[in-house]
Amino acid sequence: MSACSIKVRGVVQGVGFRPFVFRLARANTLAGWVLNGEEGVEIFLEGADRSLEAFVHGLRTAPPPAARIAEIEVQTSEPAGLDGFTIRESRRQDRPTTRISPDLPVCEDCLRELFDPADERYHYPYINCTNCGPRFTITLRLPYDRKNTTMGRWPLDQLCARQYADPWNRRFHAQPVACPSCGPGYSFLSTEESVCRSEPSIRKAAEFLAAGKIVAVKGVGGYHLACDARNAVAVYALRERKYRKEKPFALMARNIDAAREIVDLSPEAEALLTSAARPIVIAPAKAHFPGAAPGSKELGVMLPYSPLHYLLFEMGAPQVLVMTSANRSSEPVAYEDADALTRLAAIADAFLIGERPIARRVDDSVARAGVLGPVILRRSRGYAPGAVTTIPTRRPILALGADLKNAITLVVNGQAFVSQHIGDLSDYQSLRAFQETVDDLISMYEVDRNDLLVVHDCHPQYVSTGYAQGLIASRRGGVQHHRAHVASVLAERREWEKRVVGVSLDGTGYGDDGTIWGGEIFVGSIAAGFDRVAHLRPAFLPGGDAAAQYPVQAAAGFLAQLDHLPDLGSPPFSFPGRYDDARALLRKGIRSFSTTSMGRLFDAAAALLGFTREVSFEGQAAMWLEQLARSARSADAYDLPFDGQDLDFRPLLQGIVKDRSLGRSPAEVARAFQRGIAQGLAAAIVSLCEANHIDTAVLSGGVFQNELLLEDLHSMLNPSPLAIWGNREVPPNDGGISLGQAALAAFGHFDSGRQEAVDA
Repeated sequence: MSACSIKVRGVVQGVGFRPFVFRLARANTLAGWVLNGEEGVEIFLEGADRSLEAFVHGLRTAPPPAARIAEIEVQTSEPAGLDGFTIRESRRQDRPTTRISPDLPVCEDCLRELFDPADERYHYPYINCTNCGPRFTITLRLPYDRKNTTMGRWPLDQLCARQYADPWNRRFHAQPVACPSCGPGYSFLSTEESVCRSEPSIRKAAEFLAAGKIVAVKGVGGYHLACDARNAVAVYALRERKYRKEKPFALMARNIDAAREIVDLSPEAEALLTSAARPIVIAPAKAHFPGAAPGSKELGVMLPYSPLHYLLFEMGAPQVLVMTSANRSSEPVAYEDADALTRLAAIADAFLIGERPIARRVDDSVARAGVLGPVILRRSRGYAPGAVTTIPTRRPILALGADLKNAITLVVNGQAFVSQHIGDLSDYQSLRAFQETVDDLISMYEVDRNDLLVVHDCHPQYVSTGYAQGLIASRRGGVQHHRAHVASVLAERREWEKRVVGVSLDGTGYGDDGTIWGGEIFVGSIAAGFDRVAHLRPAFLPGGDAAAQYPVQAAAGFLAQLDHLPDLGSPPFSFPGRYDDARALLRKGIRSFSTTSMGRLFDAAAALLGFTREVSFEGQAAMWLEQLARSARSADAYDLPFDGQDLDFRPLLQGIVKDRSLGRSPAEVARAFQRGIAQGLAAAIVSLCEANHIDTAVLSGGVFQNELLLEDLHSMLNPSPLAIWGNREVPPNDGGISLGQAALAAFGHFDSGRQEAVDA
């Protein structure tokens, strides 16, 4: 008789891991026990050596579908003479470091029961088992037991209790388990009527959707605003009520066949769409939905992931729904019933309200199948709060991210837990959500705030920077924005010593010299730090941040360095008066700031190509330019020369002005601009890699959401032996900043002196 103790770390709680261990131990005639501990799952086994070996092999090779094993530690122990195998109560001794499972889509077994009239859970909208259902959005505290979830107030009836206690049932120790007789339900509410029972409520909501109404639907991580995607009147009404002028709406297709009719799905995109995360996937549009994505040749599509969604479609809802976050533009999603009824009263015609409370708001994730592999553009439901990497530090670190597309990272015993997408902190409601998320993660993992290293962006006027100063911490400091972008890519891969050429391109970031950076190239590593070795040629940005709203204002700053410009107020450019106002600011030297922003260069090019109005959402002008470029056949490139330090944008813009004046089509000019950017970057990357004996380039920052730019860069660099890395676990935009901040801070690369100067 031999014995061993096993610790399993990773996403191993709330995914049916203890029942799996129970069955595996029984199958190998082993005695012992399993329990949820602070670090993961703990197992004690005793039996024959061959049986122990078979158990460990099965543990490694055939874990539950939703589990994500990071580490298995096996140690020899003394036999205890146990009789049989049991699941023990969870044990608490120290602060928890286990990984909470993201929310899981309803599984095929539960779907079969959902639509089986003979099943006890027929048409029950909260059906789940150990392989599916809510996790993160119902967890109140660790360890993951029913009493520590929002399901704790619903005692199990006889049916559910029997299945919960049956080791051979797939609901064995499924913490959210419920049925119509003992669990929560749904109700329907409109100004005309209210319905209390679940099935009639869902049918009524489906009728409203089919009739062209807007319904607020309580889902897994918050409310959605839903309407018939093919009903233009309903879609435009939703835009008007939500104050969302042009930003695309997400669509939910009834099934994969319906999704294939809506968008052109590559095998990689289809794999993303059907993955356990069930994100919104951006793909080329095949069908037109008036008002859903104005001016875009792409659509964001997702599949049903909760039982409620499947029931809505089954009970008569249109086959394709707009399914967008329930909020007004820029606000966080509503997730509490009272708040939703207040905030959404002027938007929704009716409410479909679920009784199960949501512990925290979690938006839908957004992803794309890109040329460098799958990329997450918004990391939230299905991914959060997973630990995306393990950083070599024992010190707790809280990284607060940036003010746009905010997400935070908490490092506990080296595990880097990245939060769900929070949003733009300029909105008061989003700031509250940010504060709640900080408190939530610190509380969840029981971190002593007096031990915390708090890191933030170096921008002294960021809301997150100011917030950092009010936090209890052992130490705090700033990490430069663009270095954090580059570090996020390496941190995902646990490459701490790897020297790379890092290209960080976005719209705005506070530079070491106090100017606006955004077109930066670095050489270095996370361990040694990153030296800025090159950048976009500096230009002046009249009006500062306002130039991000008005592309012609950004254009004024870049075009000021060109000679012999035509009258840009006349066709084909037709710049409005704001351009002349911006030039006046430049001449007088008033409110004009030095910048190396690649994002603003894209805006300037978009203005020259016809986007001369105000943008209605971030990145709109650059997205418009990319869509325009994709419609062109010509593939020549304007010149973006690299002199070893500067990428000179002047020849690039001169080419645009010249060709537009000669009547060349805007689409062809846009394509030549895109290829020019890629060609200049490729030359700079190859040159700097050769000069520094480096074999890997890293690409990060919001500009690299431009898939056409990545495609061009990939094709231009493909013949070279260089490896090209981009983000894959966190977004390349500012949603990934906090991970890079945490990684650099762990190696001591943060500036506490700068913040002390700001405080003074």
